[in-house]
Amino acid sequence: MDLSDWLEEHSEGWLWYVKRLSGNDTLANGSHQAGPYVPKGVFFRLFPSLKEHTHANAKAEIDLTIDSHPDFRRVTATWYNNKYWKVPKPNRPRDETRLTNFGGASSALLDPESTGALVVFAFAFGSNGDAKACNVWVCRNEIEEDMVERETGPIEPGRWTTWPPDGGLLALLQTAVRADCRLAKHELPQQWLKKFPSGAEIVQKVIELRPDSVLMVDKRLLRRRDCEFELFQSLEEAVELPRAQAGFATIAEFLAAAQTVLQRRKARSGKSLELHMREILIEEAFQEGKDFTYQPKSGNNPDFIFPNEAAYLDATCPRERVHMLAVKTTFKDRWRQVTEECSDLPTRHLLTLQEGVSEAQFKLITDAGIRLVVPEKRIERYAKDIRPHILTVEAFMAELRAV
Repeated sequence: MDLSDWLEEHSEGWLWYVKRLSGNDTLANGSHQAGPYVPKGVFFRLFPSLKEHTHANAKAEIDLTIDSHPDFRRVTATWYNNKYWKVPKPNRPRDETRLTNFGGASSALLDPESTGALVVFAFAFGSNGDAKACNVWVCRNEIEEDMVERETGPIEPGRWTTWPPDGGLLALLQTAVRADCRLAKHELPQQWLKKFPSGAEIVQKVIELRPDSVLMVDKRLLRRRDCEFELFQSLEEAVELPRAQAGFATIAEFLAAAQTVLQRRKARSGKSLELHMREILIEEAFQEGKDFTYQPKSGNNPDFIFPNEAAYLDATCPRERVHMLAVKTTFKDRWRQVTEECSDLPTRHLLTLQEGVSEAQFKLITDAGIRLVVPEKRIERYAKDIRPHILTVEAFMAELRAV
């Protein structure tokens, strides 16, 4: 089945749970959890009867079909809850919800090569209120990911969304629990309510809310990214929710408003990580133009060149003194684009937030002369054999200083 047909077929009456597979979801990092993580809020929305169970590790079985490959399994929805029950000396107290019993790496959902892939779980419900069946699409390339994200907005590593496909604009505006960086309408810059700010303006406001100058750069980067997400949601709600509540005169007006929201989300996601990295470089005493060039025109347009574009273009400057950094929030298929950037350098660096990679794909990446740069906390999601070969953001910047 074509993905566009699949999305249409699983629209009305289905609940979508959409996420990117991490190394802990697949078998990429040697985890024995063997199944995609489902946040408890979503899990108990799918299986409300399990929340009332009075025994350890409540379970339910469900038919699951992976239409993209295809594959059929009778899988198990499990609430691992020994944290709340007196079980004999558990190895570790658990309170998490997962789908399991996929049959190992033969399943596209557990295949290490699926790490980083965007996945849509579409659930149908039975008469008792629990999910009775699930159809799944594991995106196989960037084109399919773009098709899904045109419906849901961008889905970044470590984040997820639920989606009533006929839920309309109000569904686009569902927000997380209020956090420190979520601002009330009166706390937002008033000019933002008249004209939506640029990504750079939002990042500057994030720095104001989260200066974090004493934190190590890896933690600072992730904290600010979370803050930006919350701030963006605040602004989106303040600007778009009144329009949605006022209603629309025509379907065309509604679709235009929804498309504006989705395109704005995608634009923010596409530039966010590199804008945060630029600000952190400046905070860490790297001078723009002298120590780095942001968005250079040479070298097939990488995101950063160190020490600067002029050094890269100087044939007398030793290549080992020149570094480049590409920035991609996810890289499952996109890492090959980096091979075309500054191809004359012995090593290219790629900053990412992706949560894991298969060992086979990691070998392809390293054989292509690309080294991953990943915030320290996210490196835990990679296989143990891979972790020593990944640079933290702090370690990458130390390499730059040593040149």
